Amino acid sequence: MPDYVLRNRAYWDEVNAPRYAEPGRRAWARDEFTWGIFQVPESDLRALPDDLAGRDVIELGCGTAYICAWLARRGAKVTGIDNSEEQLKTARALQAEHDLTFPLIHGNAESVPLPDASFDLAISEYGVSIWADPYRWIPEASRLLRPEGELVFLVNGTLWVLTVPDTDEEGPAADRLLRPYFGMHRFEWPDEPGVEFHLGYGDWIRLLRANRFEVVDLVEVQAPKGVRSPQDLVDPEWARRYPAEQIWRARKR
Repeated sequence: MPDYVLRNRAYWDEVNAPRYAEPGRRAWARDEFTWGIFQVPESDLRALPDDLAGRDVIELGCGTAYICAWLARRGAKVTGIDNSEEQLKTARALQAEHDLTFPLIHGNAESVPLPDASFDLAISEYGVSIWADPYRWIPEASRLLRPEGELVFLVNGTLWVLTVPDTDEEGPAADRLLRPYFGMHRFEWPDEPGVEFHLGYGDWIRLLRANRFEVVDLVEVQAPKGVRSPQDLVDPEWARRYPAEQIWRARKR
């Protein structure tokens, strides 16, 4: 496996999985699926297809699998894959707690051990969408989807990536560009061992089109009024003026 896959696996198994166990438990208990750090309801953003019942869905980088759970309760036939075995341990415990079962695969979502054209929808919320190389996982998502299947994924907003300081101690994103837009791809932050991937708008569009996708929508998420941020790196007032998160929606031609 590529070096960043192994690094991210260790990072999530050893550091992040315990942090996300309790948020995952709360997310499993919610009636409505919410997007991103500000937990904006899907009913407000309308980023997913309307009719989910009977759809074959894969979540790429499912973590604690709360999105899988929400989709399964609406009649979708879901499968989750994640790079972290520790995250999947939490997911399996929550499956037992909620008496809701669906397949969970431990593996790299850039290379999924399932046949071509197996799914109608692929989804990622801060899963494979930022922790894997888009030049590897976008072609894999296309392979897994049937014609007219949809890909929906949430990533950090491009403006946020360009303006957030290198370290947590320096504070949240502000109004100054700190790094170049051209050439965005692999990001390694000084104060964490993981590897992230972020692209500019044009690169995303060209990559999607090269893999038989047409862009249906780009939902730029605005923080709701009065919301508090669970992360110090995003100032809610900043996220009221600029998109700290964005959701791409594409359809396979």
